[in-house]
Amino acid sequence: MLELSHGATPARLTLSRDEAAELAALVAADLHALVPQVDSARLALAGSLFDTVELLRPGFPVWATLDELARRVPRGHLENVVAFGSHEGHMPAQPLEPDATYADGPMRVLPLSLLAPEAQADDLSAELEVQLVGRGEAGQRTADWLMRTLGVQLEHARYLSRNDLIALTCVQYEHVNLAPLWTLLEAALLTPYGEESTLSARGLALRYANGVVHAQPPTQWLAAQTTDDAAQRAHDVAGLVFELRQYVALLDAHRIPLQLENDTTPASQGHLLEILADANPGYDAPALFAHEAPGLGVVALTVAQR
Repeated sequence: MLELSHGATPARLTLSRDEAAELAALVAADLHALVPQVDSARLALAGSLFDTVELLRPGFPVWATLDELARRVPRGHLENVVAFGSHEGHMPAQPLEPDATYADGPMRVLPLSLLAPEAQADDLSAELEVQLVGRGEAGQRTADWLMRTLGVQLEHARYLSRNDLIALTCVQYEHVNLAPLWTLLEAALLTPYGEESTLSARGLALRYANGVVHAQPPTQWLAAQTTDDAAQRAHDVAGLVFELRQYVALLDAHRIPLQLENDTTPASQGHLLEILADANPGYDAPALFAHEAPGLGVVALTVAQR
């Protein structure tokens, strides 16, 4: 994981094949110094600079792709170190292409995998977890190479296990009052076939199941509010919309759709649709109303009849 100096942005998000191979050799030396047993495993590195949200997605597609590509390379090739970089502007597989949408974050992550023999995998994993916590800083040669090649200053360059990255992300979300979001995300990542329920900070019921986050319909949430003051209710609804926008944006970045209970329209399409009743031919033609909130713009569109 690379922590960039304030305001620093890499000029590019991928390394060439030769650059990726150079970096992989440096990484292999660093890991050997920490845990010599890594020599029995195959090190695979992708020369891609990702944001954390791109890595922490259901099925961990970046690592899955990296592992698959590494297994195709004959055993013993390049002293059991294999690296994948860009050629003519493209990585060898689409999941290894970073999305420029997430390129402005203060941290970038270069994914790597260790493919160990089954008999050694558990012991090697446990030893790495222990060593990386206290001694996970990248070597000076590796850090210098990264700064020189990427043209940026780094505050830190550390090796993290995937478990470490997950734990760090949990702390970050909890720090900004998004612990309920993390509850859902953790379920999607680690127990994707299970279910998990939680309440948002504003009391909206949320449920993860079958790869989707289901949200309580806003009208149900509003009906449960105790105040009858119209201005307060409008303020509360605006706050709920702001919270929902946060959840939708972050869940979408992690590739987890959100939709209302009993509806199949994903919020990533730009809206949530709640149908309260069918049009009544005995009333006037339906009219469309836009509702705005200060600082949020249009927060709802309603279709109503009189």
